[in-house]
Amino acid sequence: MKNYLLVLSLFFCGISFAQNTITGSVTESNNQPIPGANIKVVGDKAGTVSDADGKFILSSSLNPPFTIEVTSLGHQTKKVSVTSNNQNVIIKLTDYQTTLDEIVVSASRTPERVLESPVTIERMGIKEIKKTASPTFYDGLENLKEVQMNTSSLTFKSINTRGFATVANTRFMQLVDGMDNSSPLLNFVLGNMIGVSDIDVQSVELLPGASSALYGANAFNGIMFMNSKSPFTYPGISTYFKYGATSQEAAGTNSFYDFGIRMAHKFNNYFAAKVNMTFMDGTDWYAVNYGDKYRQGQGITRSDKSYDGINVYGDDLPINLGAYAPSALLTAIPSLNTVVSRTGYNEVDLTNNKAGNTKIDFSLHLRPFGNEKLEVIWQSKFGYGNAVYQGANRYNLNNFFMQQHKLEFKGKNFFLRGYTTSEDGGNSYDMQFTGININRIWKSDGQWVSDYITKYAGAYSGLVPGLAPGNIPASHSFARSQADIGRLIPGTPGFQNAFNKVIADPNILTGSKLVDNSRIYHSDVNYNFKDLIKFGEIQVGGSYRDYQLNSHGRIYTDANSLIKYNEKGAYAQLQKKFMEDRFKFTGSIRYDEATNFDGNYSPRLSLTYAGGKEKQHNFRASYQTGFRNPSTQDQYIGFNVGYAVLVGSAPDNLLRYSESRPVSAGFGQAFAGGSTAIMNGEDAYYDSYTYSSVLAFGATKNSALLRKTNVGLVKPEEVKAYELGYRSQINKINIDLNGYYNIYNNFIGNTTAIATYYGTAQDAPSSVVNPADKGFQSVYAISKGDYRVYQLYTNTALEIHSLGMGVGLSRKMFGNYDFGISYNYAQFDFDQAKDPGFEAGFNTPKHRVKASVGNDSLFENFGFNTSVRWNNEYLWESTMADGMIEAATVVDAQINYGIPKIKSLIKLGATNVGGKEYTQVLGAGAIGQQYYISWTLNP
Repeated sequence: MKNYLLVLSLFFCGISFAQNTITGSVTESNNQPIPGANIKVVGDKAGTVSDADGKFILSSSLNPPFTIEVTSLGHQTKKVSVTSNNQNVIIKLTDYQTTLDEIVVSASRTPERVLESPVTIERMGIKEIKKTASPTFYDGLENLKEVQMNTSSLTFKSINTRGFATVANTRFMQLVDGMDNSSPLLNFVLGNMIGVSDIDVQSVELLPGASSALYGANAFNGIMFMNSKSPFTYPGISTYFKYGATSQEAAGTNSFYDFGIRMAHKFNNYFAAKVNMTFMDGTDWYAVNYGDKYRQGQGITRSDKSYDGINVYGDDLPINLGAYAPSALLTAIPSLNTVVSRTGYNEVDLTNNKAGNTKIDFSLHLRPFGNEKLEVIWQSKFGYGNAVYQGANRYNLNNFFMQQHKLEFKGKNFFLRGYTTSEDGGNSYDMQFTGININRIWKSDGQWVSDYITKYAGAYSGLVPGLAPGNIPASHSFARSQADIGRLIPGTPGFQNAFNKVIADPNILTGSKLVDNSRIYHSDVNYNFKDLIKFGEIQVGGSYRDYQLNSHGRIYTDANSLIKYNEKGAYAQLQKKFMEDRFKFTGSIRYDEATNFDGNYSPRLSLTYAGGKEKQHNFRASYQTGFRNPSTQDQYIGFNVGYAVLVGSAPDNLLRYSESRPVSAGFGQAFAGGSTAIMNGEDAYYDSYTYSSVLAFGATKNSALLRKTNVGLVKPEEVKAYELGYRSQINKINIDLNGYYNIYNNFIGNTTAIATYYGTAQDAPSSVVNPADKGFQSVYAISKGDYRVYQLYTNTALEIHSLGMGVGLSRKMFGNYDFGISYNYAQFDFDQAKDPGFEAGFNTPKHRVKASVGNDSLFENFGFNTSVRWNNEYLWESTMADGMIEAATVVDAQINYGIPKIKSLIKLGATNVGGKEYTQVLGAGAIGQQYYISWTLNP
């Protein structure tokens, strides 16, 4: 009996574990392997994933014949019949004939086809990343229909969608594997400096419109998701090496290097890990715009007595000679009552012009049940590098360091994540104060002015041989040449010693070092009830963020203690299909609140309709409101930028910033009650004149033109966004149309004010001499230069409207050629005359055209891609400088050759081919050409 049972059990075990095994490989149409392709048996639970070589082994309890289904992002699904055991299957996947079938998650926080998305969405997948003609995939984002780049540096590019963005785009979010890439101190993204490697990025999804209803207040004008590859799906080793050159008229031709490696291993179905490292080193675009910052296009050169060059630093502080000249001399030579500036240094002399970036990240992935039911992820990211950031001044981010650490639990219908971001300013410094304080090390401002006045008086009075008396321009030129005798010259040991001393000193009066050890703590949670509730797809979620600002008093008013505040929010969404799934309704609402501000609700409603027999015509309409809390800078900055002080308007910040200012001798000190005056944020916001009215007074000497500043403390801004769209494929042409209209209220921006050291600001003060009249005192203070310029953070009371439209067409034709073209229109309406001191900073071209053509199988193993983009000229407004950005046409191109035997791809490319240099940020370096050759193993 025992023997019978043993034989019987062995028989059934043999049946239970009898497996049929097939092997095979999955490749592109050009024979390049496809790692991470999903292979499953139709009608069975058996499945597997292709390895780094595109190969797979699949076991199934089914006996042949049966069918396997092969899927991979960016490719058409393919079914293959298996007719015998141990069969070797060769599968070639072709690209999607339409990108509208690709799957996205970000539009509704749930997987759906691009065609079905309720809002405008742009996507870049692995195929597009490989084909881009740009040096990196991040550079290639500029070829997406809705994207305009603001380039501050070779390694620092900021994405602008639908306008109102400078380099510091606080209205746009960038998430990498769910982590916000924004700097804790600055509240905006530093390009891809702590992002993701070209060989680790799986997809990029971009929502160009307001996304606050799902993603919070910072997703005010758009959000981008960069998703990296899972080591479970994409195991193996990949690497690339890129060598090339940048070419610019000012900088010449300079080499750059870019290297990266990705190592991922799937130990078993329960545990996998990966590590990435990239290193890039090159020469930055030289910034050599020597036009006068405030008098562009007027022919102002360095010979002008008050020249303030855009990329010249140390000439930024206006000096009123009349405030220093003795009364008798001023009476004898009235032309001394004028403003001059010290001689500055070019930016190229205050930086080594190096651009570099090192990124390292690793992650550990645990699946306790051996499947995607639950995955636990620990991820750490480190970014280190050199770049130039442009805000109110130009800042050299030298050895800047940022790190992120995340713990995440995720499953089919949920995720729970928490992460922290911290940063260290390294050896970063402010180039404007570097120039100012190098001058001061050599000779104090007071001594330089004294020398200038003495030499000017002598020249003006005819005491200098060869100079006619009364010649004002010649007298100024002579005075400067004499006052500058002994000035430190770039390249000399004296200059270098002074430079090293200044950039290591964080004291704004003597140095320029930027100090930063800020951090944030953030958590997110989301749950989808789709498996529990059948009526519709319901999701709920929330987030919490804690800020800890720590600039040691250098940038924020945190000299004595950390500044802490928090934001939190919760949301819910319902998605329901009806009428044979032709209609899809999506409704969501989010509530957010933050320290210093009341809570706000952000609803979003959208409806899509799938028309046509195959439901191939998708019409969409959406309405949503969004809001943005004032950033950390808007609230807590207290930053002396030389020509002005930036003061945030959080109620507890106004008295946190204060400084002592010297008052001119004579009546000035009598009115102020001493030789110095203490100025703080309350003076800036509550007792100041508008900048435009002070300019008018300076031109006419009519004090009746002066107007008191009347601004409120900054509060959240709001937007109402309307959008219509259509997506389809007609005659194999992919069509994507969208139009939007936005209404902004309480729009956050900047205004400039002037607060006097004594007296009281008032509308149309009297200029009649009356020492007891506080209005007259303020007029006198302006005439003597006894005032401080402030940049205030506030909201305009006027509505701002913006509208735009986009059209994108693409088609595969003539065999395997991919053609694409897009057009975008954007404009905004704001009555500047009703709020003359307010700058909206739209900074977006009205017209943009982009086109591309490529073929990844031109002939055996050869491919190419070319893209071209054009934009018209547009107005640039920022706290550093305002002016026009010229129209530009840019052509990028690449050819590539695949070597399947060694799983390699060689690419030869160039950017801005044959084009002239162009700028995207007034004050940044002109963008020249880049030429490169790259080799990628296991692309």
